[in-house]
Amino acid sequence: MQVNYFISPIKFIISWARYGSFWPLTFGLACCAMEMMHCTVSRYDFDKFGIIFRPTPRQADLMIIAGTVTKKIAPGIRKLYEQLSSPKWVLSMGSCANGGGYYFFSYSIINGCNKIIPVDIFIPGCPPCAESLLFGILQLQKFIYFQLNDKKKI
Repeated sequence: MQVNYFISPIKFIISWARYGSFWPLTFGLACCAMEMMHCTVSRYDFDKFGIIFRPTPRQADLMIIAGTVTKKIAPGIRKLYEQLSSPKWVLSMGSCANGGGYYFFSYSIINGCNKIIPVDIFIPGCPPCAESLLFGILQLQKFIYFQLNDKKKI
């Protein structure tokens, strides 16, 4: 009597656990943070996706940059990014975080948070609606799934 067992590769199990349970850092810089908070209420309910906001970077693995990045806050953002637990991902939310937005020509604004830290997903809009953030999170889950399972197509 021969018994065949199906054994999943360990990479698949690890990627399933990672993309099914994001712990984003509670971190908002401007008006986009209101939309980020809007995603946690009962209408969108990030909890059903396994997304639980954490107050400290040492417990978080996802950083959502929501708002205008100034030159004064840039070293703090870099330090928080370095303190995130590995593997870590960054999601840039809003036109100010993506490229400076309306304040593009200001002397104190950094035109894109990708000049400070590596960004995985960009969400456009000013401010982007809660549905856009939810879609960005789902795209990040797909990105992580294909990245960890050695798939080429996203």
